[in-house]
Amino acid sequence: MSISLLFTSTLFAQKKIDKNVADKNTKTLIVFFDGLRPDYITPELMPNLYAFKQQSSYGNQHHSVFPTVTRVNSSSYSSGSYPATNGIMGNTVYFPQVNRTKGLNTGEAEELNKINVATGGNLLTAITLGEVLEAAGKNMWVFSSGSTGQALLQNHKVGSGAIVNTGLILPASLKEKIVAEIGAIPPHTKPNTAQHKWITDAIIKYGLPATGPAVNAIWYSDPDGTAHSDGIGSATANESIKTVDREFGRILKAIDSSGLKNKTNILISTDHGFVTHIGKENITEILINAGIKKDKESDDVVLSEGAIYVKDHNEVVIQQIVTLLQSKEWVGAIFTKSAKSGDTKGHIAGTLSFESIHWNHPERAADILIDVNWNDSKNTTGYAGTSFARGVAGHGSLSAYEVHIGLIAGGPAFKQSYISEIPTSNVDIAPTILQLYGLTIPASMDGRAVSELFVGNKNKVAVSNKQYKTEAKHDWGNYELILDVSSFGKYNYVNYAKTKRVLSK
Repeated sequence: MSISLLFTSTLFAQKKIDKNVADKNTKTLIVFFDGLRPDYITPELMPNLYAFKQQSSYGNQHHSVFPTVTRVNSSSYSSGSYPATNGIMGNTVYFPQVNRTKGLNTGEAEELNKINVATGGNLLTAITLGEVLEAAGKNMWVFSSGSTGQALLQNHKVGSGAIVNTGLILPASLKEKIVAEIGAIPPHTKPNTAQHKWITDAIIKYGLPATGPAVNAIWYSDPDGTAHSDGIGSATANESIKTVDREFGRILKAIDSSGLKNKTNILISTDHGFVTHIGKENITEILINAGIKKDKESDDVVLSEGAIYVKDHNEVVIQQIVTLLQSKEWVGAIFTKSAKSGDTKGHIAGTLSFESIHWNHPERAADILIDVNWNDSKNTTGYAGTSFARGVAGHGSLSAYEVHIGLIAGGPAFKQSYISEIPTSNVDIAPTILQLYGLTIPASMDGRAVSELFVGNKNKVAVSNKQYKTEAKHDWGNYELILDVSSFGKYNYVNYAKTKRVLSK
């Protein structure tokens, strides 16, 4: 293997945080629009969010956490940490003590509870925003029209807070009261209009009043839910975008009418971008046909999305799998455990390390993590970004279109009409909120407070860029892999991974 590091050195100056930003009496609102591409935020599709963005701070280099899937990002934002720290490795995760032949769906709170029991209460292996707030005498309520697992991972200990989700209400004793006051929970539809309205009614009643929780979070399941089945730019997907924007507009009006506009900080993000899918291949079938995996139910090789767990960490089998997949044009980046701690290269030729993508959990990382290839092709409605994943449209890979998302921060603590090109990530949300309350950021949090967006912060900061390159030589040619990373001091943000195959002449 050969690996090269390209580094552009620039002067880095740490920003000073304005102490006046910290105000224990403010309220905080976190808003997630599931699957929101930055180019959806237009006056036509999202007039309310667009107007709010224009008046607020905008992080133009904001990042989804890889794998770019929902529950990885709900747990990453809530814990301020990457999978390497918090232990949620994908939308589907492998815990052999629960099921030794297949992964568990983290979208189901029931499955998460099984993991929690099996791990002795360590569903997440990092402290969360909700827990820190609880210790400081503040509480956090989560409102969500998405999956029960996504809602639970935002504040899984609950404490004195609550989770109000269209499929799960905690504490359970609240359900009768909420249904009586808000109305029966409507069925899920596409777009999920009725449930979006119901959850907005709930946050307006219980979360936004001055007597409500210090921190509220609301997560809308669209446009993700509709775009998955109908595609990016479809009439129904566009309607779902307009629907959640209308509900966001209702929230802004409620805050304004309550007289809390100047006492409420609002942080808006999404879990991932979105791309068109054109893939047909199934990894499990490929490994079975190659004689590497016995059958779909065997535990010799277990697949959990792109994570591959090899029984007894058999190095011969690991090498066979990597060699086979490097020859497949639809396969993108491949990652393995590092040859030595902290190394950016994986121990298998042509792979990069789990460390390079913040996926090196000491107990829960797989033997191999693979991504699908992607390109810049546009779909029939003009949206760029195509990947070789299966289905109509979705997310999960390390394409720039799935990683690059937007961060909007508005309220008394943040600059108005300001655009930042400093890299940020969903892991930075929890540390930022703790900074707003003057609370200590736990050492387990990988993220940082986005102080560059704070009022009164004028220092200029330089950002560095680096690319990690690696390759593997085969009889058919070379497999080449590049990982593009932006750095802000000690903080590294993964921009995208790109692969190329050069055939032998």
